[in-house]
Amino acid sequence: MPARKGKRTTRAPRRAAAHQAAEAVGPAARHRIRVTVNGRPYEAEVEARTLLVYFLRDGLGLTGTHVGCDTTSCGACTILLNGEAVKSCTMFAVQADGAEIMTVEGLAKDGELHPVQKAFWEHHGLQCGFCTPGMLMTAYAFLQENPHPSEEEIRIAISGNLCRCTGYMNIVKAIQHAAQEMAAR
Repeated sequence: MPARKGKRTTRAPRRAAAHQAAEAVGPAARHRIRVTVNGRPYEAEVEARTLLVYFLRDGLGLTGTHVGCDTTSCGACTILLNGEAVKSCTMFAVQADGAEIMTVEGLAKDGELHPVQKAFWEHHGLQCGFCTPGMLMTAYAFLQENPHPSEEEIRIAISGNLCRCTGYMNIVKAIQHAAQEMAAR
């Protein structure tokens, strides 16, 4: 059957269908992991094949980390793992055993937005908001390493994160402003 205009000709399997298919093959190995997420310790039993992004979202209820592509292409799932920005859609939860994790929910402290969050708000560094958690975490990690970046360095730092709405200009402005705010602290 020919593809219809504007319709996808292939469809990625849904998680539930993939889970059911895997269960039909046999039970998955389970592992106990301990992680600290946003300063809070967690212990959980996870299947060896559970991606970190799904553990965070489904296991811990931290839905700020988005699932966009499952292939590390978009960066919507970016978190900090032991202080380093990583894409959680291609990392197994068992690989994070013993790690310190920070998600977008961990940026704000005591109800006060982090300067990166404030800058995105004030400089319109978001539109639909889907890429925003990953952009925020990437920007946060980048500014920890490079507190006085050039525009070119910012563009390179966020090049692994896709935004289909903004054209990046306001995201770059927001990161520049956040750098200034963080340096003034």
